[in-house]
Amino acid sequence: MKTVLLIGLGRFGRHLAMQLNELGHQVMAVDKDEERVNECMSFVTNAQIGDSTRVDFLRSLGVSNYDVCYVTISGNFQNSLETTSLLKELGAKYVVSRAERDVQAKFLLRNGADAVAYPEKQLAKWAAIRYTANHIFSYIELDEQHAIIEVAVPEDWQGRSIGELDIRRKYGVNILGVKRNGKTDVNVSPETVLDADMTLLVLGENQELKKHFRL
Repeated sequence: MKTVLLIGLGRFGRHLAMQLNELGHQVMAVDKDEERVNECMSFVTNAQIGDSTRVDFLRSLGVSNYDVCYVTISGNFQNSLETTSLLKELGAKYVVSRAERDVQAKFLLRNGADAVAYPEKQLAKWAAIRYTANHIFSYIELDEQHAIIEVAVPEDWQGRSIGELDIRRKYGVNILGVKRNGKTDVNVSPETVLDADMTLLVLGENQELKKHFRL
């Protein structure tokens, strides 16, 4: 369980708060809008109404006591940037800030953010890959060079084992697990035989995934 400070309760912040709650984390939610704060009370540990660009208000929250601080302010990048910078100045351990454009991501990282969440860009990439390729069922970007995909077993791999195919050496990717009837099995070995009724969870560099799985 983590202690989380979440600043900004727009659509993204609200959904993030709900997911953090489902994962069992303790969430302190903050927004200037009283209505937004009241709407989230049922799925956060605590909440306050306040201006996160005021250093005295942030200091009163004890930001250094939280494991993670999220800045998900929407529609006002200046406030997001100021909040990010102040959090680090006040000793925040780890700050994740939301960006809406590439240039915003760069400024946030330069001004204290440890990581940047870029939901529109990340979702757009996922949707572009997921819904233009019938054989790709999921896509998770790990960084600019690596990803995990859920993909149908290539026809020429069916009926053969992972060891026989020598997948890691020949294709430069790793099979993390297989899925069948919606259930994931990560206990794969060189003896695991692949068939058309399963899908593969594959980790690799983007260029190798594109080459072998037609992303």
